[in-house]
Amino acid sequence: MARYTGPVCRQCRREKLKLFLKGDRCYSDKCSFERRAFPPGHHGQARLRKSSDYAIQLREKQKVRRMYGILEGQFRKFFFIADRAKGVTGENLLILLERRLDNVIYRLGFASSRTQARQLVRHNHILVNGKKVNIPSYLISVNDVISLKEKSKKVEAITDSLSAVARRGTPSWIQLDQENFKGTIQAMPNREEITMPIQENLIVELYSK
Repeated sequence: MARYTGPVCRQCRREKLKLFLKGDRCYSDKCSFERRAFPPGHHGQARLRKSSDYAIQLREKQKVRRMYGILEGQFRKFFFIADRAKGVTGENLLILLERRLDNVIYRLGFASSRTQARQLVRHNHILVNGKKVNIPSYLISVNDVISLKEKSKKVEAITDSLSAVARRGTPSWIQLDQENFKGTIQAMPNREEITMPIQENLIVELYSK
């Protein structure tokens, strides 16, 4: 599957927002966005022209897609599912993205970034209700129990990430049992706890053209 493999810090700079794509590095002085908070490229620091409505909508979609590490085809599929569901389409979309297994692993603190979380899922470290699940886009449900395989509890990357979970915090819809490397889904994600500056209405407008 095609996937962006270039410097991820360029994506933060392109969106003019820290997307926390590199885990703990994003909280340190080494963060490229902190040192160069302007778009990448030769004309990155040039005076910006006024953007069209389409350009603004496109940038918002690209920002969210990069934040969750999803390709265009899969992102569009999630939008169509959200559009057919009851409720507000934009909020439905964000809730679907939050329900992805790789995102839940990140929210629990088992991984320091969604990219690392996706790798843990792909490498068969994750159990859902006691059964192995290696599909990052798997959608969790209420009362699902997310845990690690016994051997995976000794993986250094996981233990290091869990030690820093207090800094990122855990959303209220997830109950973390840090000692047993386990998390329980207590409720569906809610829009209020997605604190990143996202204007989902712009994404809806883009796809509704």
